[in-house]
Amino acid sequence: MSESLSSYFLPYQVAWIKDTSRFKLWEKSRRIGATYAQSYEDVLSAARAVKPMDVWFTSADETAAAEYIRYCAQWAQLFNIAARDLGEVVLDSEKDIKALSIEFATGKRIYGLSSNPKAFRSKGGKLVIDEYAFHAAPEELWKAALPVITWGFPVRIISTYNGKGNRYYRMVSQAKKDIAEKGKSQWRLHTTTIETAVAQGLADKIMGRTLIAAERQAWIDEAREAAGDEDTWQQEYMCNPVDEATAWLTWELITSAEHADAGRPELYQGGDCYVGMDIGRRRDRTVIWVLERVGDVLWTREVVSLKGASFAEQDAEEDRIFRTYRVRRMCKDQTGMGEKPVEDSKRRHGEYRVEGVLFTGPIKQHLATLGKEAFEDRKARIPQDRAIRESHHAVRKMMTVAGNPRFDADRSEAGHADEFWAHMLALHAAEDTQQPAAGASIESTADAYAPEAARGRRRAHMFR
Repeated sequence: MSESLSSYFLPYQVAWIKDTSRFKLWEKSRRIGATYAQSYEDVLSAARAVKPMDVWFTSADETAAAEYIRYCAQWAQLFNIAARDLGEVVLDSEKDIKALSIEFATGKRIYGLSSNPKAFRSKGGKLVIDEYAFHAAPEELWKAALPVITWGFPVRIISTYNGKGNRYYRMVSQAKKDIAEKGKSQWRLHTTTIETAVAQGLADKIMGRTLIAAERQAWIDEAREAAGDEDTWQQEYMCNPVDEATAWLTWELITSAEHADAGRPELYQGGDCYVGMDIGRRRDRTVIWVLERVGDVLWTREVVSLKGASFAEQDAEEDRIFRTYRVRRMCKDQTGMGEKPVEDSKRRHGEYRVEGVLFTGPIKQHLATLGKEAFEDRKARIPQDRAIRESHHAVRKMMTVAGNPRFDADRSEAGHADEFWAHMLALHAAEDTQQPAAGASIESTADAYAPEAARGRRRAHMFR
């Protein structure tokens, strides 16, 4: 059976099937064929000659369980595996617990159960929980189902997101945290967005022909429009759980600031620029955010993201930014290990052009508020980039026990909202332009620090 995987499945499905880890967790987009791939794996588990096992499958509703059982029956028929459809079987007459079932020649069965936690009591075998985030009683289900795998059986958790107030979200978040902090997790995590699925052939398979890149993008655009709103798109298709109650910047606010021309250094017009730099070294990334003021709008000209870069490498990239753009002011993270980098930056680029910022509670509140106002007033333009979009949405406003506001984001493999804070620092740099040192004219000071390519355009932008 397994020799022909590529004939039936797309690469992300093959990766899931070939992963033999005992604990597997799949955060996924809707309708990418995850249950279809899982049914194949489960038929192998029940029908194989060596150590076959019963499979206990549950989904959020009975129709999904019935669809899964049909998939299993199709695989058995396709590969001539001896099996018989038992239809609906009674597991507990007193509690009226029933399941759809297929029995194989090995004597093992696949059961398609409802989401009733009681159905798992006193059972043993492989556990598969489909669309876990949508189960009516996920906590009770987990308590009842976990003993099923006690004797070393595997477990598979598959779901699209349904907000953040559920066990599925916490399980995925913990797995990501463990991977980010320890490099490994008990759970083997698979992530498949609709964009990943389409890139690996989903739209081609649906359309029944090989598509060109523009056709795949058009397919994604149509799916996004059909989603109706950004929250639905992000949660149902892009593996981003939505919790707008505490998100500082909504998806709508973020996407309204996106522009195809943002983040393109070649479009720099030679105007005044403001830079924010959030420093990281080991766990978090260093991000440098460059803004150019065009009229009353602050356009993102470049975003530099450095992972694990030495301080020497960070300094070199910072120096390149100062050579490339007409930097009027840079605000740089001075918190913790940022003390020396800020001192070095001031020495290289001037005390009045570099400001160190300590990330205290009040300062973070000021930066976040400043940023939100820029988005609401349509004064910010940012790139159409998934990492940037997620970073800006990750920041939450929470209240401490003392009643003080706190702005923070969950640390993930992607970082700790590094792009957001770099952007906020850049906006802060633009908030109050520093005056030149005493005795220097505006014109002479600007010429001294303007990049070579921009000096010829100085007069056109000096008094904008």
